[in-house]
Amino acid sequence: MHNWKRFVLVLMTLLMISNITACKNNKEKENNGEMNALTKNHKQVYSELGLMKYNPPIEVSFVRELSNDFDSLIASLPGESLSDNRWSQLYEQVLGIRISYDWTAKGDVYRQKLDFAVSSGKIPDVVKVNAEQLRVLSNAGFIQDLSDVYEDYATPLTKNTLSQEGIGPFETATIDGKLMAIPVTSSSIENATYLWVRTDWLDNLELDPPKTMNDLREISRAFTNQDPDKNGLDDTYGLALTNYLWDPILDVKGFMAGFEAFPKLWIEDSSGNLVFGGIQPEVKEALQILQDMYKKGEIDNEFSLKNGSKVQEQVIEGKVGMLYGEQWGSFFVQDSRIKNANADWQAFPIVSASDKQVKVPLEFSTGEFFAVSKNFQYPESIVKLFNLHLEKNWGKTADYETYYSNPYPVWQLSPVTPFPPMKNLEAYRQIVDACMQGDTSRLNNEAKNIYELIEKYIREGSDKEVGWGWARSYGENGAFSILDQYESNGQLLYDKFTGAPTTTMIERESFLNDLQHETYLNIILGDSIDKFDVFVDMWNKLGGEQMTREVNEWYIQNK
Repeated sequence: MHNWKRFVLVLMTLLMISNITACKNNKEKENNGEMNALTKNHKQVYSELGLMKYNPPIEVSFVRELSNDFDSLIASLPGESLSDNRWSQLYEQVLGIRISYDWTAKGDVYRQKLDFAVSSGKIPDVVKVNAEQLRVLSNAGFIQDLSDVYEDYATPLTKNTLSQEGIGPFETATIDGKLMAIPVTSSSIENATYLWVRTDWLDNLELDPPKTMNDLREISRAFTNQDPDKNGLDDTYGLALTNYLWDPILDVKGFMAGFEAFPKLWIEDSSGNLVFGGIQPEVKEALQILQDMYKKGEIDNEFSLKNGSKVQEQVIEGKVGMLYGEQWGSFFVQDSRIKNANADWQAFPIVSASDKQVKVPLEFSTGEFFAVSKNFQYPESIVKLFNLHLEKNWGKTADYETYYSNPYPVWQLSPVTPFPPMKNLEAYRQIVDACMQGDTSRLNNEAKNIYELIEKYIREGSDKEVGWGWARSYGENGAFSILDQYESNGQLLYDKFTGAPTTTMIERESFLNDLQHETYLNIILGDSIDKFDVFVDMWNKLGGEQMTREVNEWYIQNK
C-alpha cells in the first residue's frame, strides 16, 4: 500500500500511450530510428565545471530497484535496455561517465538486499538510501562528506531546483555539520489534498458543491440514501476510504484538516514548541464524525478490508460519490466513465467545520538521498549526473521529447531523476496564461504536451478519455487551479520538522505509527472514542514524549 502512489504516478504517465502512439510496427521503426540517432556522438559541449567531461571515462556503479512497470517500458523502446539506453549513452558522451549496476531487484527483495548492503558496508560507488540508512552509513564511516563537492560542482540550475523545497532536504542530509548525501528532493506541494465529487450526482439531487463541512455531511447522506445514480437500488456510499488511512487517494487527512487536525505533521503549538499532530484533541473530534458516518452507512462497512485497487473497483462501478485525494485523483476516477459516460467528477477545495480558513497539510516529502562510498575516487560524479539530467529536461539545452517523455516515461531510464518541485503547478500556470493570451508559443515542452492532450479531448470528446483526466487536473477549474488558490491564500501548512530522524525516531517511530493507524481505524469501526486518550498516553510513554523532546532540541537549533 505504501507503494500505491508510486505505482499510480507511473500509471498516469503510461496512460498517455494509448492516445498518442501509432500502430506497433510503425512505432518500433520510429524507436529504432530514434535510437540510432541517439547513438551518434552528442555534439553539445558544456563549459561549466559541473558538466565537464572525464577523459578518460570513469565508471560509476549503482544498485537499483526496478518497478513492476519497468519491463513494459523497456519493451516499448527497442534497442534500449537498463544498461544501454539514451541516458546511459548521454552520460558517457557528455560527461565521460559509464553507468553500471552491481545488482537490481524488485520490491521486498530489493529492500532486503539494500538493508544488508547498508549494514555491511558493501555498497556501490553511489547508493540511494532513506534517512535512517543514511545515518547508519554515516555513523559507520562508510560514506564521505559531500559538502564541498556540492558547493563546487552543482550548477545554478541544480542549486535552484534542489532549494525549491527550502533547506529541509539538506538539513536531513546533514549529519554532524557535514552534508553526507545529495537529497532526492520531492515535491511537498504535490501532496496537497482535494475533495473529488461526482458532480453528475450533485445535479441529479439538485445539490450545490460543498463549501463547509456541514455541506459535505449533507451531500454524504444524500449520496448514501437518495439514490443519486437513479437506479432504484440502495447501493451507493457518500465517502470512500481504504484500509490504509494515509493513502494519497482515499485518505482521511484532508477530512481531518477540516477539524484543524493534522495527524501526520509536526506543528507549532501556542507556546512555540513543536507537537505531533496525531495526538492532538482535534483528531478526536474528526474520528468521532467519521465513526458516525460509518455507523450510518455513508462509508462502506467493509472498507477496512479493501486496499486502493478494490476501492477503485467500487469507483468504476459507480458506488462512491466523494473521496479525498491528490491532484492525480482525476486519473483514479476517470475509468468510472467507461461504465457510465455521464459520470463526471470535479475537484473542490477541502472544507472546514469552523469559520476559520482551512489549512492544507503538506508532509515533508524528501525521504531519499544519494550517498557516495568512502572508497570512491570521484564523488563529484553524482552531482554531475544531477546537473545533466536537469539540464536536458529543464535547462537551456533541454530536449524533452527525447529525454523525458516520447511519450513513454524515458526519464525512468536514468539512475538519477531530479525534477523541479513546482514544475506541475508552473505547467498549469503556463497553460492558463496561454489560453488567456491565445498564444501557446511560450509553453515549455511539458506544459505544451499537457495542453495538447486537453485540447484533443475537447475537440474529439469521449474517444480521447485520457484528456478528460488531464483537464480535470490542469484545466481551468481543475485541481491545480485550487492549488493556485491554496498557495495565494496562504492555506498551505508545511511540516515543521524537516531534520534527520532522531535517535528515538529510528528506534520507535515505526511502532508508534502502526499504533496510531490501528487506533484510528478501530475507532472509525466502532471502538469507544475514549480509546484515543488511551492511545495518546501509550504514545507518549512508549517513545513519543522522548521523540518530542528531541524534535524540539532540533527546532531550537534550527529556528
